[in-house]
Amino acid sequence: MTAFSKSNRRNFLQVTAASLALASLPTFAQSVTAGTKLKIGIIGSGNVGSALGTTWAKSGHTVMFSSLDLEKDKALAAKVGHGARAGISKEAAAFGDVLLISVPYHAVPAVGKDLGDLLKGKVVIDTCNPFEQRDGEIGAKAREVGAGLMSAQLLPGARIVRGFNAIGAARMGAAWQAPGKVGMPIAGDDAQAIAIASNLVRDIGYEPVLIGGLAMGRHLQPREPLAGERSADEIRKIAATLK
Repeated sequence: MTAFSKSNRRNFLQVTAASLALASLPTFAQSVTAGTKLKIGIIGSGNVGSALGTTWAKSGHTVMFSSLDLEKDKALAAKVGHGARAGISKEAAAFGDVLLISVPYHAVPAVGKDLGDLLKGKVVIDTCNPFEQRDGEIGAKAREVGAGLMSAQLLPGARIVRGFNAIGAARMGAAWQAPGKVGMPIAGDDAQAIAIASNLVRDIGYEPVLIGGLAMGRHLQPREPLAGERSADEIRKIAATLK
């Protein structure tokens, strides 16, 4: 058996196992995938966080924005409407059924320390990408270990799903205009978290494509083969070649 075929088989087994687990989820997760409206805490309301939070608010979820600039977040919440609110990061983490963490990667360790126990058991969508020039040592380590596995170390207790990592923020805010046309690769180890995140990905306008566990999250960042806008089928074909 070649290395290529071993890689294909491993990815296939990862995705199949997660899919089978989804079928046996408890009623709560099933109701979430059916369209339950959630409270979403946004940790980092920059270009990505504000674009995603705005669309989720418009689709009926209740969003709390947070960043290092509370006044900016209050203005953003007022502009978004639809019940959106603003707070400090600990308030957003306590508020959210689901958290979106969207900060420069060098800030992820501080987020993990500041939020501490508030992360435990929470579904966390991780959009953070490591860049060595910007993020220094932690950026280099995350690229070596893999961003998904590194984020799991830095955010202990969180149920992490990587997603929204390699498409421009402006496009994220417009995807709902053509729902399902573009796929969104995601990676995670927790079947229930994947189900919840997948529902939220669809609410933004993308078709979620599970490419494997958090170890595969290293492929979800700019300048990787999965970067850019592709159909769900195209994403599956590319993911099958990765290891």
